[in-house]
Amino acid sequence: MTTTAAAEHVDLIGGRRPIAAQIGVYAFVIVPFVALVAAVPAAWGWGLTWVDVGLTVVFYTVTCLGATVGFHRYFTHRAFKAKRGLRIGLAIAGSLAVQGPILHWVADHRRHHAFADQEGDPHSPWLFGTSPAALARGFWHAHLGWILDRDLTNQHRFAPDLLADPAIRRVHRQFGLWTLVTLAAPAVLGGLITWSWWGALTAFFWAGLVRVTLLHHVTWSVNSVCHLIGERPFAARDRSANVWPLALLSMGESWHNLHHADPTSARHGVKRGQIDASARLIWIFEKFGWAYDVRWPTPERLSRITNV
Repeated sequence: MTTTAAAEHVDLIGGRRPIAAQIGVYAFVIVPFVALVAAVPAAWGWGLTWVDVGLTVVFYTVTCLGATVGFHRYFTHRAFKAKRGLRIGLAIAGSLAVQGPILHWVADHRRHHAFADQEGDPHSPWLFGTSPAALARGFWHAHLGWILDRDLTNQHRFAPDLLADPAIRRVHRQFGLWTLVTLAAPAVLGGLITWSWWGALTAFFWAGLVRVTLLHHVTWSVNSVCHLIGERPFAARDRSANVWPLALLSMGESWHNLHHADPTSARHGVKRGQIDASARLIWIFEKFGWAYDVRWPTPERLSRITNV
């Protein structure tokens, strides 16, 4: 590594994750995944009720939109402006997705865009070469491996605006609390709805653990799959692509090529039939007056980035 490259690497990294926090990362990768594996036999004739299904759908939708609309389109890319109540609500809703504290999340993602599919990108599948073995290693790294790295992206470089906001720093510090809430709330509701401890347990399993790991892997697939395969109708400087089968579960995030071609756009699915639930929610926020100065795509904007 040259002196310049070494200096750049140091500037990208803002420290290392403490051992206790690193153990927590492993726990919240492994435990929900084990629950997802166990879900297959559990759903076969017992252990899954319509209450579990309903709670899972509700909590998945709320937490996924918290990450996509809140952490991603609002906090990372400033695709719109939000009044203070909505701003704090989005920070909390994104934290409930259990994808890491807000300052870490935003810093990582802004760094990803600054170095997309190049050296310095925290989760590009192309960092190790283009041979089948290199791409297999790259897929693992982009999908999950990078999360297990103890190095933390420099927040002072990539998220100074959020560091300057005391309310956002508070939500960041409360990540453990919001993790507890996102796992306990389904159990409490399941127990109250069914008026049974068994209902609480199955709701915790499905709407808590299984929901978290499903959302994890959908989000991680945008990092991995959507930089390997798919359609590229827009001109981006990286290998981002649209992968339509992920569109519903990712709330529109898998229209990834447009996003990298125009990162501040509030809508990612801009072509006919491209469902983008996150953009629809932003539209609702705008209608209620909670969001404003929304950066909607325009024909002129799209014409500048469309591949000929």
